[in-house]
Amino acid sequence: MPVREMVNWEKKDSVGVITVNNPPVNALSVKVASEILECLNEMEQDDGVRVVVVTGAGPKAFMAGADIKEFPLIMQGKPGAAGAYAAGAHNMFNRLDGFPKPTVAAINGLALGGGCELALCCDLRVAGENALLGLPEIKLGLFPGGGGTQRLPRLIGEAKAKELMYTGDFIPAREALRIGLVNSVVPQDEVLNAALELASKIARRPGVALSLIKQCVDRGLQMTLEEGLRLECDLFDRVFLTEDVREGVSAFIEKREPRFSHR
Repeated sequence: MPVREMVNWEKKDSVGVITVNNPPVNALSVKVASEILECLNEMEQDDGVRVVVVTGAGPKAFMAGADIKEFPLIMQGKPGAAGAYAAGAHNMFNRLDGFPKPTVAAINGLALGGGCELALCCDLRVAGENALLGLPEIKLGLFPGGGGTQRLPRLIGEAKAKELMYTGDFIPAREALRIGLVNSVVPQDEVLNAALELASKIARRPGVALSLIKQCVDRGLQMTLEEGLRLECDLFDRVFLTEDVREGVSAFIEKREPRFSHR
């Protein structure tokens, strides 16, 4: 696999680990976004990758926001330049959000602005006890432009999401856990291992069913309850056509562990 300047991935058994390495705080630049997108494209094509973990290099930051040094160039542009910049970021964020395999964010340190938005695009979030999360764009006279205004309210509710965006305050990991922004909090030096353990557990589950669960939930959230239930029936019909269902049912009846083929 190619070696990139700021973002690379490696395979640990059935888990693909994306690491952003853009010192000092793993800022989200245009190049970083492009390289994350390249990694995702490669990982989707690798059948050996069942689950993806996203993390940042070093203990200081998962990702401490956008690369502010790029903003003056945007401000010098014509009307529409900032919107085009945001749309470019959305390409990567949407790709991660809609990735067909389960994703886990290992939040080691600061997850602010674009970093928080990156974590929001993952299915699950494991945070270190020293992590800080937030959307501080308001302090620059801005608002979140990487999907934060849409994904955060859907995850934690409208009022709390507006409070975080209106104030720009950072919240510690335990508060993020309390409001449902992260799934678990672990000691700071155990973040990646905890995320890998969770990802490995998920990777042992049948891959087709995992993908269909993700589709049911993600697509269903954009539908009425009635439409979502119809979608569930359609995908439930599809999952019953898989080899893994036959293996899972046979293993249950025979009182043995299933050997899933992810087909």
